[in-house]
Amino acid sequence: MKTLLLAVSAFLLQSLVVQAQTPYFQGKTIRIVSGYPAGDVNDLWPRLIAQHMTKYIPGNPNFVIQNMTGAGSMIAANYVYNVAKPDALTLGWIAPTLYFDQLVGRKEVQYDWGKYSFIGSPSESEHHLYMRTDSPYKTIEDIRKASEPPKCGSGGASGTGFFFPRLLEDTVGAKFTIVLGYQGKIHCRAMTIESFFAREPFHTWRKNNFVKSVAQSARQRDARLPDTPTIYELMDQYKTPDQSRRVTTVILAGGVFGRPMVGPAGIAPERLKILRSAFASALKDPELKAEAEKRSYEVGPVAGEEMEKLAKEVMAQPPVVIDRMKKILGN
Repeated sequence: MKTLLLAVSAFLLQSLVVQAQTPYFQGKTIRIVSGYPAGDVNDLWPRLIAQHMTKYIPGNPNFVIQNMTGAGSMIAANYVYNVAKPDALTLGWIAPTLYFDQLVGRKEVQYDWGKYSFIGSPSESEHHLYMRTDSPYKTIEDIRKASEPPKCGSGGASGTGFFFPRLLEDTVGAKFTIVLGYQGKIHCRAMTIESFFAREPFHTWRKNNFVKSVAQSARQRDARLPDTPTIYELMDQYKTPDQSRRVTTVILAGGVFGRPMVGPAGIAPERLKILRSAFASALKDPELKAEAEKRSYEVGPVAGEEMEKLAKEVMAQPPVVIDRMKKILGN
């Protein structure tokens, strides 16, 4: 009996040692819930990162991408925050401006932006507004003076196509008619600069001079848009009041979040650290960088720690700023 007990104890001890040595992620699958349709650049980015991220996670887990579209990726954001377990095996790839909806109190929001487990972003994501060259609107000044505002298309009320024209209205006196869902003929659209230079039909449009950029969101002009004024230059030109400038800073913080990969709140610190490190390492991987260059993707990573800090900052806004945001965003 004594020999049997010793044998059982030795077996249990050995099992515990093996379990302690086995990486947590070994034999597991990490699911990335993408709030974007298949084929969109925001869907292709996590697929590219996942191919390389596994190499830098002890245990080399599998990755799968699940598309969960709708409401400007809010459905995916709600799912990751409320349904997914904080076991580091379900992550999300969602819009960088979803904090707008929480700040202005939209009832569909079921997440707390400041409590997501931010993994990282492959780059910051600045925006611009382009206009059809066959329209009568050549500059922001033309738009300000127009008797009939240009029609700008937008896929939803929390995306770039909606909030950037509204910011230009609030800060410099431009006027737009925003058409949700791109119904009918439109003159303009706001979108990320990266997407505009990464794919069709924009390659052809630029070659044929079909559209022209009239404003951009960064503090410094993008090298690819050297003749396009920034919103900050325009605010200086039109002497925008301080309150509108502050709201602009809060709203355009979405550009720093870029293309965020997040996890639910409460992921264990050691597992979150592994995911953040693997994400950063994947974006330094020569194969990923070569493929990103081939696709004209920008690589300028934003660390999860930086995003976490920024998330807490943007959510701590006084009522006067939130009221102004509601006005701009149409609430």
